Amino acid sequence: MKLGRNLTVKIRFILDELVPPILRDQYWFMALPVKFVFGKKADIFLHFKERAKFMTDKQFSKVYEEIEPYIIQRGTDLNTQCMNKIPQDIKGRSVLEVGSGRGLLAIKLSKKYDVTASDIVRDEMLAKKWPNIKFRKAKIESLPFKSSSFDTVVCTHTLEHVLDLQKAISELRRVARKRIIIVVPKQRPYKYTFDLHIHFFPNPESLLTAMDYKKNAACKVVGGDLYYIEDKI
Repeated sequence: MKLGRNLTVKIRFILDELVPPILRDQYWFMALPVKFVFGKKADIFLHFKERAKFMTDKQFSKVYEEIEPYIIQRGTDLNTQCMNKIPQDIKGRSVLEVGSGRGLLAIKLSKKYDVTASDIVRDEMLAKKWPNIKFRKAKIESLPFKSSSFDTVVCTHTLEHVLDLQKAISELRRVARKRIIIVVPKQRPYKYTFDLHIHFFPNPESLLTAMDYKKNAACKVVGGDLYYIEDKI
């Protein structure tokens, strides 16, 4: 299934904002559309949130590998506005993208910056096609880089998936030298969703709270998602 990020933001808005919460959180209301979209893998999506906290790292990764053919296919989860804004906000020369996915943002940034792209799976095809980008296999909660290794650290559409949110945030801060840029979906917390999100950020304040309200930080809505910048002092 191929749907652009801008379209899925609109679909999410309808489901999360216009459907009454008393319906939105009912299994009987969400089961049919989830099964229609994901077929025999619907059970994973319908019960992931209650099961995720009991999974081992291996089990957690296996779930993502299992549902890969069934999820919405697109080059990036970033909406157009965020994709255009991030290159303008990079500070310094070296960039680490954490949770690089199919590499579209890393490729765009590599035209101007020295880019390292990390994810829980290293895509050998991408690494071969774009030798100027350093592709690394890495888990966000334990990044294999020295402290202050990169001028700017970028992390988009990743924090909503991680098991240990505070550990992930701590690692992003540890390896950044000048700036951190984070993008997450602006999404209300519902039990049944068309994704494997664990953490939800319904407004800028919720993300600022998760990031512990740093004075040198700002968060706003960009293209329907939350866009956060934090400068290191």
